[in-house]
Amino acid sequence: MKGDRVEIVVDAGDTTRTYEVVASRAGRRVETAVRRGVVEVSEVTRSGSVVRTARFMSTRVLALVEQPVPREDSSERPGRPLREDPET
Repeated sequence: MKGDRVEIVVDAGDTTRTYEVVASRAGRRVETAVRRGVVEVSEVTRSGSVVRTARFMSTRVLALVEQPVPREDSSERPGRPLREDPET
């Protein structure tokens, strides 16, 4: 979803560097994967096409923070409760 983002903090020797991958348009999302010692963060379209990818060696990654956009939860809408508790 537009606005989803992932921050990656990487050890760069004597300092740390922070990278950010953001879902820049509506209908896009950010996916993360760890494969064979590589952390891969990709921006993906609705159809599954990869728009861009950032790859880092997993031994150098200090933190990977996924920050989703707050979504409206249908269970918090006013109205009739979804489940009624039995009376005791």
